[in-house]
Amino acid sequence: MIAELRPKSQVTIPKPLIEKLGLTVGDKLEIFENKGMICIMPVVVYPKGYVDKILEDVEKIRQDVKAGLQPVFDDVDELIASLNGDDG
Repeated sequence: MIAELRPKSQVTIPKPLIEKLGLTVGDKLEIFENKGMICIMPVVVYPKGYVDKILEDVEKIRQDVKAGLQPVFDDVDELIASLNGDDG
């Protein structure tokens, strides 16, 4: 698909791509250059406080794993068995 660069540096993304990716008006797009190509990637923007809370939770889990307080599973089947109470 070919798009044309408009006078105000605007480009229309072809409708089939919009539909295929499920994009809607107001979605955020990251635009960057990679090895001479212009790349456009859909992104989700979260409030900084939300991201900070997730990072705190991840750090707590890392500390729990290191201390042996958080179970670690070798594979998904083992995790599911534990969740189902089939420990053993």
